[in-house]
Amino acid sequence: MKKFSFFLVLIVLIIGGALAWWNQNTMAVDGANQTRKLFVISKGEGIRDIANHLKAEGLVRDSVIFFLLVKQQGLDNKIQAGEFYLSPSMNAQKIAEALQVGTFDTRLTIPEGKRAEEIADILQKQIPTYQESWRTQLAEHEGYLFPDTYAFAKDVTIDQIITAMKDNFDKKYAEIPSGKHSNLTQKELVTIASLVEREAKFAEDRPLVASVIFNRLKINMPLQIDATVQYALGYNSQEKTWWKKNLTIDDLEISSPYNTYENTGLPPQPIANPGFDVLSAIINAPETDYVYYISDDSGHNHYSRTLDEHNANIKKYGLDQ
Repeated sequence: MKKFSFFLVLIVLIIGGALAWWNQNTMAVDGANQTRKLFVISKGEGIRDIANHLKAEGLVRDSVIFFLLVKQQGLDNKIQAGEFYLSPSMNAQKIAEALQVGTFDTRLTIPEGKRAEEIADILQKQIPTYQESWRTQLAEHEGYLFPDTYAFAKDVTIDQIITAMKDNFDKKYAEIPSGKHSNLTQKELVTIASLVEREAKFAEDRPLVASVIFNRLKINMPLQIDATVQYALGYNSQEKTWWKKNLTIDDLEISSPYNTYENTGLPPQPIANPGFDVLSAIINAPETDYVYYISDDSGHNHYSRTLDEHNANIKKYGLDQ
């Protein structure tokens, strides 16, 4: 009788422990964190891989528990490939249910080097819930709206869009390799990267343009970057662009803190939203003696150490006509 009682207690303890383990690990990772993040299931991805991916993204407490939950409820064939917004405040059951129905109607790409208003233009064309007030809200986060491909629900809000883009920025920023310019603040790095994004058409020019910026900052020489003037000017209705091409003498004298012909140092904020490659190029920009550069008709840059060399390049590439 004593042996029977012992085994009975043991079984109860085992079952109780198993239930406690199950209940604990099916709970939300963080019930207070309602930040939604994009979760992608690739075609052909198995439940075990999906469970591991969810755990790695901080969306479930235990990948094994999630795997068993899906198997127990027979959801293997109901979970489909697609793009989903999930949050750490969702428990395992809610996540399993959410993964059964793709909820995104709009997939859009934000290219590198676009200013906030250009992103607003993209959203206006593709997001049904777009409101004109979104422009101002996006502009408040200039530089940190990470360029990438996103999927949004048809009823998405601007707060959700900004959160998704800034969360993506934070994730990518943490992946930037260290380099000789790792002492830059985040704001300095993003601002310089936004200038380089607009000034360097080709990848090989990015670190060299950055070196010119560093050299000019070092000697307190105005950066004289056309893109900053274009940013200050805003939309040009004649050319139908946010980046006016044919700048005049009057344009270069515009009164604005963003005018780097009139002001020394960096502009007060980024002028565009740079991508990962440009951010990495800035961190690892080489030390050079270059203080000037010009762009030829093909978009390739040519660098010089003195004003005489610079003027010679202008003449050589026909930019004096």
